[in-house]
Amino acid sequence: MADVGRRTERLAPLLERLSTASDSLLELRPAVESGSPWPLSKSIGVEPEAHWGPPEVLAHVAEMLPFWLGEIERVIAGADEPVPFGRVATDQLRIGVIERDRSLPPRELFDRVASDVGRYRRRLGELDHAAVGKRGLHAIRGELTIAEMLERFATSHLEEHVEQLRETLAGSR
Repeated sequence: MADVGRRTERLAPLLERLSTASDSLLELRPAVESGSPWPLSKSIGVEPEAHWGPPEVLAHVAEMLPFWLGEIERVIAGADEPVPFGRVATDQLRIGVIERDRSLPPRELFDRVASDVGRYRRRLGELDHAAVGKRGLHAIRGELTIAEMLERFATSHLEEHVEQLRETLAGSR
């Protein structure tokens, strides 16, 4: 039982922030939907002229949450630590999924985000202390624990994109 308390201490605040960020994103739903259809950006990669509007931000958030949960699962299941995981911003599959999904209706992307945040809460709430302490190895960020992966690749990442979307919506008024 003490093990449950330790894992809760490590992940609960991060999962709460993730939920709060998701709620903040969902609060933007009416503004995004009322502005649809949004123009699609001409450049969505990592080049200097790349620009993401609401379709690209939502497509990215909807693809990145399941991706990083899968990478967390990869590290948890890995036998030898640290377990190689992740991708970099120039990953062609990442860019391709954003390209494909940015034309989906915003309601679909918002629903995917809400569902995936629920998956994070359910799955990571089940982890024992040993799983929470597992370490992965990212090509750029180096060695990270499950808690550090959750914070960087899901929680703070979602918070950043919520702010990005807020700024885009404010600028479009």
